[in-house]
Amino acid sequence: MIATVAVGGALALICLGLLASPWPFLSPVVIVGLAGLAGLYRRPAWGLLGIAALVPFEGLFKGSDFTGAKLLGASMIVILALQLLLRQLPDERLRNNLWRPLALFLLAYLISLMFSERYDLSLGHLRELAVGLALFVITVLVAAELNIKMLFRLVSLSVAATCALALISAKHQIGGRAIGLLEDANYFALLIAFAAPMSAWLALRAPHLLARVAWLAVTLLLLAGMTKTDSRSGLVVLVGCLLIGLWHHRAELRQIRSRHLGFVLLGAAIVIPLGLMSLPADYVARIKSLVELKSGINAHQDASLGRRASYLVVGSQMIRDNPLAGSGPGTFPVHYAATGFAKAFSEEAGTADLYRRAHNTYLEIFSEVGIPGGLLFAALILLGLRNFERARQASQACGDAERADLATHLALSFLAMALFLMFLSAPNHKYLWIMLGLSGYLRLEAEARLARMRQLV
Repeated sequence: MIATVAVGGALALICLGLLASPWPFLSPVVIVGLAGLAGLYRRPAWGLLGIAALVPFEGLFKGSDFTGAKLLGASMIVILALQLLLRQLPDERLRNNLWRPLALFLLAYLISLMFSERYDLSLGHLRELAVGLALFVITVLVAAELNIKMLFRLVSLSVAATCALALISAKHQIGGRAIGLLEDANYFALLIAFAAPMSAWLALRAPHLLARVAWLAVTLLLLAGMTKTDSRSGLVVLVGCLLIGLWHHRAELRQIRSRHLGFVLLGAAIVIPLGLMSLPADYVARIKSLVELKSGINAHQDASLGRRASYLVVGSQMIRDNPLAGSGPGTFPVHYAATGFAKAFSEEAGTADLYRRAHNTYLEIFSEVGIPGGLLFAALILLGLRNFERARQASQACGDAERADLATHLALSFLAMALFLMFLSAPNHKYLWIMLGLSGYLRLEAEARLARMRQLV
């Protein structure tokens, strides 16, 4: 009763203050905002779903101090901290087998930060990484309430929406390459590769034919968006995940009877040539360049591959110079700008284009944080993949095919993210830390169900 009166009084004072201010139109927003906070307090998982859905639209709010994702994240931190203080969350919510390797990685990171060559850059890198760490904690706390199917729907639809924008509007392209609402085609390809296994699961598990066709259309839209990005790494990652997915569903493929085989071959004979014909000529040329890698990289013919080779040279030298603590988080661009590679591969006039990141998260962590920190970061990724695998195995042992498929497609999305980290610098990517937090919960939940089933037997 006292809390209700206090909140009501605070609400009245805020509304009166806004009415007397130059912005009286904001007074209704306070009521709407408090209603939203009340909803988040009762269902914090909704906030995580909102953050995941807003990731493809982050480019709309670039440079803004107040965005939907920031407000949701800050609100969830306050709400979950309050619920922990009031003991409204059970202690088992904090259980996760990634806490120990994460703590060791942060220790190595802080040691590297202490000996950093540039504290200003390292502190900026720490602020970026803190976003991912906060999302990991949030995911661990709300995973038990998270509707994973809804997560699949929101991520698939939000990425597909940006694909549609990129396909129909040149404003969402750079040099003919689709970027969606982001600034880089490869980052956009990462989102597509991440969402494709989720939309594929929705198409396979849809309860009705119409819903199955709709999700299949979403999946095809994602694939079309991938071809428009001209991303070679995106194609490699997507094909790899497709092959693994087909292997997982091999038992279902065996159910195709001989009388259906003709229709399957006819569909393949139509779809495959049309798909190849629809590929842009520039994309085909970029794909062919991957085949020519066995004869070596010619930087004059392919500046992109030459740049990536130069990142490896600079990163390797940084590791040799500082193998234990690295040069400090966020310092790779400074080292790269001091080499001749920066000027040789510069695409724009001025000095800003000289300071380039490693475009390889693993190389960046190893060179900036040191070998121990790099190994611990890689261990986090491998343990996350292992968690999804164990969740799949436990679900299969329980006879729950749907949960097993769910864990498999989550693992495919996470694998796409892990592979893409070899081509992009994104140690603070929101999806990465959400999936890490989710992996530990799924494993514990699946193994607990299996243990209960065995006890009953």
